Amino acid sequence: MKAQQQRRSKPKDAGRRVKKKISVLAAERVEYVDYKDVNLLRRFMSDRAKIRARRVSGNDSQQQREVARAIKNAREMALLPYTSRVTTQRGPRADRGDRGDRGDRGDRGDRGDRGDRGPRSEATLAEPIESAEVLELGPDLDDAGVADIDTNGDGEA
Repeated sequence: MKAQQQRRSKPKDAGRRVKKKISVLAAERVEYVDYKDVNLLRRFMSDRAKIRARRVSGNDSQQQREVARAIKNAREMALLPYTSRVTTQRGPRADRGDRGDRGDRGDRGDRGDRGDRGPRSEATLAEPIESAEVLELGPDLDDAGVADIDTNGDGEA
């Protein structure tokens, strides 16, 4: 019994009270979340146009469902973006000295210093066909070589 009591320890931040977030919808007494109210919906979206989580926005589950549905409808009506392109300023390109896991590939050289590839298969050694034989299909061909086919079974083509 004592071993179980010793294992149960208080969380590290047990003394610190976490203030519960208050929903924007509750604070502004919004009864209906309308997909056309873009200014309200943008408050529930990140800078990259992702829907913020409940723990971030402070919504309860029903409010979060309404907000998510309204944002999705507004996106469909092109009132809100699906994504926002975020570009970052990059510095000048480094020397590429650190190639990570790929290692240095070095100078590859020409194909001649790589050695023999090994034996070729029979399919690649076969000689090309220079002429082809024409087979005669039978008496049902007309002058153009098109076959007349009996489609209705009466013996005539």
